[in-house]
Amino acid sequence: MSEIMQRGFPESEFKTRTANAQARMADQGLDGLLLMSEPDVRYFSGFHTLFWQSPTRPWFLFVPSTGKPIALIPEIGAELMRRSWLDDIRTWSAPAPQDDGISLLTELLSPLASSGAKLGVMKGHETALRMPLGDWERLIVNLPGLQIGDATGLVQGLRMVKSAGEIEKLAHICAIGSATFARVPQIVSTGMPLDEAFRQFRREALAQGADDAPYVVGGAQQGGYADVISPPTRRPLQNGDVLMIDTGCTWDGYFCDFDRNWAIGTADDRARRVYDTLWRATEAGIAAARPGATCRDLFQAMSAVIAEMDDSGGDIGRLGHGLGMQLTEQPSHAAFDTTELKENMVLTLEPSLSYGDGMMMVHEENIVVTSEGGRLLTTRAAPELPVI
Repeated sequence: MSEIMQRGFPESEFKTRTANAQARMADQGLDGLLLMSEPDVRYFSGFHTLFWQSPTRPWFLFVPSTGKPIALIPEIGAELMRRSWLDDIRTWSAPAPQDDGISLLTELLSPLASSGAKLGVMKGHETALRMPLGDWERLIVNLPGLQIGDATGLVQGLRMVKSAGEIEKLAHICAIGSATFARVPQIVSTGMPLDEAFRQFRREALAQGADDAPYVVGGAQQGGYADVISPPTRRPLQNGDVLMIDTGCTWDGYFCDFDRNWAIGTADDRARRVYDTLWRATEAGIAAARPGATCRDLFQAMSAVIAEMDDSGGDIGRLGHGLGMQLTEQPSHAAFDTTELKENMVLTLEPSLSYGDGMMMVHEENIVVTSEGGRLLTTRAAPELPVI
């Protein structure tokens, strides 16, 4: 697959994101945002690097109530950050365990503390403090008067709804993933060890144009599989196996996340029935994915079909989630999640079904929410269990 899309975003994309955040900050009484995680920093700056895989250094981005964000980062990232739309980039020589940017951060936030202002940080579900807890405690001690508010809903709410540019990138990587899955019957065969099948899949994804395939999981056993997250073994694929591969490939920092199932050699009737049930459950989810519906509605639409063969509700916890710069994002398609769907949310639909003696099957597609229902970004799986 040829690479024809433009990487990155125009400056207007980041201006819009920042303005939207600042409007919500004003509504919630926040005088600034302090962001520390890779996707949140990238969302407002465009700073995109694999160097985040190193846990050695903290990275900070401050979004003021007006004006451009301010980056406080290790000097090693200064050159790349200067290529972004930001003007104010403050650096230190890192790592520096005794003062890893804390003095710079204290200096920046001191005016807020002096006026008793409120700083928004990410406190909620699917967030983490990406700095040493001891450094955070020192920072707060050094900033008496600073109020701390929860910005989780603000930032996650913005990131849930994708821009046209983001949807283009997501559609592109979903097309690459779909093309890779289409090649599986040609690159996988009976007798091939499962770990080799996964390696072949990764090679094919890169050949199709993915930047990386960091998430490739699945399983293969007679008539189904027992779990969906294990690393592959050397067990050869055998006649009667059901093979599942689930992948999160990336292009320009955006993920696809979907799976496909195949029978090896032959498929028994039960595996075919399970596959059909999940395929139809996904259809129900696609139809239900309209603005104004909730994630609970999506969950219930898919669950109603799954109940034809499994009324236990399972214990996976949810039947899909948000998708974007992370493999899984908010929201969750679960009974507990009443998040209202909005146009241009990008979601996975991931119904699963337990059957037999500890067997399971999972089906997954990626969609964008439109006024007519879910629009597929992935190439729809075959309606009948394909046989290799």
